[in-house]
Amino acid sequence: MSELKEYTLEEIVKHNTQEDCWLIIGNASNGGPKVYDVTKYLDDHPGGAEVLLDVAGQDADEFFEDIGHSKEARKELSKYLIGNFKLDAAALEKMKAAAEKRSKNEGGMVSTLLVALIAIVGVAVAYYKTQQSAGAEEK
Repeated sequence: MSELKEYTLEEIVKHNTQEDCWLIIGNASNGGPKVYDVTKYLDDHPGGAEVLLDVAGQDADEFFEDIGHSKEARKELSKYLIGNFKLDAAALEKMKAAAEKRSKNEGGMVSTLLVALIAIVGVAVAYYKTQQSAGAEEK
């Protein structure tokens, strides 16, 4: 078997459309990051093409692993392997920055939801107290 070609992040990011969709999937625990050309699979993906297009040209490993894909899905993915992801210092820095940005965005969403939940609880408690007061006055 011949060696797989190595692709840099600069090469991979260019493949981020429905007509040309590449993903980086893999990590140190499963053989390292690999590059997949999933363009021909977009219409067949059970979650829809949009899910793949959202991470096209990027490191999609976290998303892939979070879903908990089956052995069959992993076997299907292997059909689209085109190479290895060449991790250099610049790529590591970009991936770290992207991960931090995602983390901040998710943290902001959690904060917003928490504030909304607290507001709802506050309104519910206030309503309950007014109902209690109204009931006491009637007696």
